[in-house]
Amino acid sequence: MSNLLVTGGAGFIGANFVHYWMKTYPQDKVVVLDALTYAGNKASLDPVADNPNFVFSHGNICDTALVETLLKEHHIDTLVHFAAESHVDRSITGPDAFIETNIIGTHSLLKAAKKVWLDEGLNNESHRFHHVSTDEVYGTLGPNDSAFSETTPYAPNSPYSASKAASDHLVRAYHHTYGLNVTTSNCSNNYGPYHFPEKLIPLVITNILHDEPLPIYGDGLQIRDWLYVEDHARGIELVIKNGLVGECYNIGGVNEWANIDIVKLICDLMDKEFASRPELLERFPLASMAIQGNSKNLISYVDDRAGHDRRYAIDPKKTENELGYSPRETFKTGIKKTLNWYLDREDWWRALIK
Repeated sequence: MSNLLVTGGAGFIGANFVHYWMKTYPQDKVVVLDALTYAGNKASLDPVADNPNFVFSHGNICDTALVETLLKEHHIDTLVHFAAESHVDRSITGPDAFIETNIIGTHSLLKAAKKVWLDEGLNNESHRFHHVSTDEVYGTLGPNDSAFSETTPYAPNSPYSASKAASDHLVRAYHHTYGLNVTTSNCSNNYGPYHFPEKLIPLVITNILHDEPLPIYGDGLQIRDWLYVEDHARGIELVIKNGLVGECYNIGGVNEWANIDIVKLICDLMDKEFASRPELLERFPLASMAIQGNSKNLISYVDDRAGHDRRYAIDPKKTENELGYSPRETFKTGIKKTLNWYLDREDWWRALIK
């Protein structure tokens, strides 16, 4: 039995991780700490809210004293750190929040963990601090470059990725300097249920349902490696359970797509859903292009954003070879599940876009 503290557990990846962990390890206690900023949604945790092994704490990771209290009160032995500001566009217009949460907040957690686990001796040997990071810390790739590996030099290009890179270095430093038992995982772009509607895939889905433009930055040929969120949760599980202390592990989908091709795929899938499910015509009467089978007509090209990385791709061989990881969802199955989830869970996303 383990006692987990999950920071940012009301966010997209954090909430999916909580659902996955509590389903896989029903005997474990899971404590979620979340500040419920714009992307944190407590409703994402409704399926586990009544579970006696689940605890929710509304608070900020920068509150070191609160973190210390939670670690002691719940005898936490595993801290899984998702909490982060993560939207690149927001980091360009308002970088201060990213410095505060991603750097200072991570340091606050590390200080609390060091004090409770090492200085005061609670779970001194068995503790684990797992830090969830991103492939964006590695910078950008050319079309023929090898995918990012764990030894790729850091070269962040946005305030968001720079703040995540800094947090990665702090986690590493607390291991090498103080002996804190840490692991880090760097993931590719996630998609799936509970994804905040400002991100590409849910934005395209919800905009089609409102007959609104589908904005494509620049030429739309930016390439990302897409990872179904439950595959990511399973990868983190493997790192926590079997990963070597002090090591970093890349978790990817081995699934590169250009942004414009993803948008066109979603348009095609949405048109097919409207053609085969008559009830959608009544539930989403504004979706005239989808009703007509012409969702692609909503595609609109806009000016590229500043510092837009051209390509990301993860090489997960280390995680595959050492931990037995491989994604289970293909993009074909994962994107279909995601689309149907948004069509069936209008109650969840509608509250976020009013």
